[in-house]
This record gives sequence, C-alpha cells and structure tokens, in this order.
Amino acid sequence: MSEKNSNGENRGSEATADAKGVLSQLEGILDEYMVQKAPFALPQEVKEFLAKVSPYLIIIFAVMALPIIFAALGLTAILSPFAMMGGYRYGFEWGFVAIIGLAISVITVIIEIIAVPGLFKRTQGAWRLLFYASIVSLIGNIISLSGIVSGIIGAIIGWYILFQVKELYKN
Repeated sequence: MSEKNSNGENRGSEATADAKGVLSQLEGILDEYMVQKAPFALPQEVKEFLAKVSPYLIIIFAVMALPIIFAALGLTAILSPFAMMGGYRYGFEWGFVAIIGLAISVITVIIEIIAVPGLFKRTQGAWRLLFYASIVSLIGNIISLSGIVSGIIGAIIGWYILFQVKELYKN
C-alpha cells in the first residue's frame, strides 16, 4: 500500500513530479547557456549531419560497449577479493564503486538504445532520453569519484552538442 500525503496524493507521484520539475529547470538553464548565450552556434549543416548520424553511432557504440561492460563486470567480480587480500585497503569499496559504475553504464546504454527509433524519426521524446542518459552518466561519474572533472567536462561538451541540435527534434 502506498503512503498518502495530507492532500490524499501518493508520495511516489509527488517525487516523480519533483524530479520532472528539477529536470525541466535544468533543461531550461542548459538551453539558455548552451543555445541562447553560447559564444557560437553550430552551422545548420553540422546540426543536420549530427541528427542523421547519431542513431547509427549509438547503435555502433552500444554493440561495441556491451561486451566490454560484461567483461568488466566479470573482471570486477573476480578481482575484487584479490584487491582486498593483496593489501589494497579499500578492496570492498573498490568493488562496490566498480559495480555501481558498471550498472550506471548499462543503464545509460539501455536509455540510449531505447531512444534510437525516436532519433530516426527525430522526436522530442528521443532527444529527451539522450538528455536523461547524459545526466545518468554524469551522476555515475560523480558517484564513482574517479572521473568527476572529466565527467563534468564531457557532460558540458555533450550538452552543448545536444542542445544545439534540439531544434531538429519535434513531436
């Protein structure tokens, strides 16, 4: 049974609405800085090229990433106990962080794969899925603590490109 707030609404729906509100605010801020206040805009030909090529690139990178993710998952499971026994002070944490990072990578790839049909049709929903995947990826970099700076730089570059081509994706 789900809990209800004082208005009789489910708390889960409140959390979902709050998350959507935060994501909408972030999207608005990024749209302002990555499009309206950007020092330069990508030429229309480049935007068209990126919109045409992106679904194919996602398919190629997903196919290439899945064996790597599965191999890394197996290696992490095998090597974590040895890291702890071999004197690596934080063997448990290393394994935990690695598994969280791999799980986030899998989630990101799945979101991107789900977006592919809509990318071919250039729907706003598919564009938004790529935006969500970029946020999940950034959160994964922050959680893993190993790639915070590179994750932030990558997110900014990715968001710039993503928001530059946003106008090509309609409902």
